[in-house]
Amino acid sequence: MTRTLTLLGATGSIGASTLDLVRRNRAAWQIEALTAQCSAAQLAALAIEFDARLAVVGDEACLPELRDALAGTGIAAAGGRAALIEAAARPVDMTVAAIVGCAGLAPVMAAVERGGTIALANKEALVSAGEVLMAAVARHGATLLPTDSEHNAIFQCLAGNRIADVARITLTASGGPLRTWSAERLHTATPAEAIAHPNWSMGAKISVDSATMMNKGLEYIEAYHLFPVGLDKLSIVIHPQSVIHSMVEFRDRSTLAQLGPSDMRVPIASCLAWPERMETPLGPLDLAAIGELTFHAPDEERFPATRLAREALAAGGAAPAILNAANEVAVAAFLAGQLRFTHIAALVEETLERSPLGAAPASLEDVLAIDQSARREAQRLLENPALVG
Repeated sequence: MTRTLTLLGATGSIGASTLDLVRRNRAAWQIEALTAQCSAAQLAALAIEFDARLAVVGDEACLPELRDALAGTGIAAAGGRAALIEAAARPVDMTVAAIVGCAGLAPVMAAVERGGTIALANKEALVSAGEVLMAAVARHGATLLPTDSEHNAIFQCLAGNRIADVARITLTASGGPLRTWSAERLHTATPAEAIAHPNWSMGAKISVDSATMMNKGLEYIEAYHLFPVGLDKLSIVIHPQSVIHSMVEFRDRSTLAQLGPSDMRVPIASCLAWPERMETPLGPLDLAAIGELTFHAPDEERFPATRLAREALAAGGAAPAILNAANEVAVAAFLAGQLRFTHIAALVEETLERSPLGAAPASLEDVLAIDQSARREAQRLLENPALVG
């Protein structure tokens, strides 16, 4: 039976992987809507290829180009924040939420409030608005399917088990491309070096987050909301081979681990086919060829981001949203050559110290207000020569 799908963030890496799977199973899917921030020509080409009913650009200035590219196709074109929200609210069998950053918060909430099934790849939705989002999921009867490889692995390991029987959830981390570097060498790391991930093909921002270990810190916060076992039952281990994507230990000391190739099409396929399975174009896992799997504890002296995330989650209130906003500003500054690699975490920590934590946000509007305030503080800190030099 054909299922309907809306893809929020069609031109990013998650979008490309999702559409590759859909392309191989065209009879199974009818695309309702595709969105992008701009990339009008690319978005139009995808909308035409997949016979989408609607294409939306988040940047309204890109709408004329999108309309011109779709002229005569019968595919509707729209632009702006309200159009993104409308696209996310359309009734479909599944919404893949892959818009990067806080721009994805309102569309995710719109899909949740419709009571739909959402394959969630937008970290900010849970990091910045975890309590708000999960309350909305419960209120509207929505289904969240985690698309991050780590959370999807945990989701698979928990299938058929009770959350009350969980003794520990362990998120695995590759450690990124700089994991063996000394503190002195890290200080001079370039954007090109930081985004050269040894195992995964990802966008620049998430690749830098992997190099700083902030990605794992954000995933720690996400896991706290997705799998309510408490802070004391969440842990992180470095696993350079990226074969085991996460593990769940139960109270009888049995541990289940999900293994697979380092390819986002694996967790995306798990979501698209849920609760069943589907074919992917990937080769089988060859453990003999891999040879060995190794593990070691995170080094929070060289990579303090996981400590900052854990402390932000423990502090509560606005802290997780501040952490996320400050990190986005810091990573953008690093990629632009304005900030040293080792100062990314320093900027985040200083922003947290200077920002009022207050009460936990009660609404999406609260989250966005906290986000904007934290961004302004982080931008002010970028003007401090002692921090950015």
